[in-house]
Amino acid sequence: MKKFTLVYTLFLALFFSFDATAQKDPKAKTVLDAMSQKFQAMNGFTANFDFTFQDAKGSGDRQTGEIAVKGEQYRLKLPDQEIYNDGKTVWTFIQSDNYKEVTVNDASQMEGELTPSNIYRLYESGYSYKLLGEKQFQGKTAQVIELFAEKNNAPFEQVKLIIDKSSSNLLGWEMFDGQGGVFSYTFKNLKLDANLPAIYFVFDAKQYPGIEVIDLR
Repeated sequence: MKKFTLVYTLFLALFFSFDATAQKDPKAKTVLDAMSQKFQAMNGFTANFDFTFQDAKGSGDRQTGEIAVKGEQYRLKLPDQEIYNDGKTVWTFIQSDNYKEVTVNDASQMEGELTPSNIYRLYESGYSYKLLGEKQFQGKTAQVIELFAEKNNAPFEQVKLIIDKSSSNLLGWEMFDGQGGVFSYTFKNLKLDANLPAIYFVFDAKQYPGIEVIDLR
C-alpha cells in the first residue's frame, strides 16, 4: 500500500491552499492556455506513464502505469490497483492472488483535489507561474513552466510542467514538496482522441465474484 499511497496521493489526494503574493508571466500563460485548450478540445487520450519519487536523502521509488482520460472521467492502472472515475463515482480496486476489494466514493468528495483531468487547469487559480525556457525532452522541443503555490503551507510548493512546444501536449511534470522530495511523471505512447466509451470508466463488481465492496458514499 505504501507505493500506491505515493501515486494515489499525487493523482487524487492533493489539496492546495493559497495566498496572493507572486506574479503571473504572460508568456507562460500563453503556453498554459494553449495546453489547456488542446486538452479540452480532444476526445480523450490514453498513455503509459513513468512515476518516480526521490526524497531528500536520495532514496526513491519507481513505478509504471497506464492512464486514460476523457473530460472529467479517468481510469488509472497501477501494478496492483486500478482507479475508475466516471465523473460521478470513484472506484478504487485492489486485487491480489487471494483477495479482491473495491472502495466506492462520490466524485464530489474529490473536489479541490489534483486529478488526471484538472492537472491541465491547475494554473487557473491559486498559482503564479513563469516560463523557465526550453529543453529537449523525449526527442521534442519542450517548454518548461514553473508554478508556485501562493501559500507557504501548500503540500507542494512548486510544480514544473513540461509541454511540447509544437503540439501543446503535456509530456510530463514534476512536483516539489518543499522538504527535498521530488515526484515526477512522464507520459509515453500518448494517443490522442481515443474516443473511449463511457462504460470504460465504470467499475463492474459483477465481473469479480466474491469481491469485498466498501461503499463510502
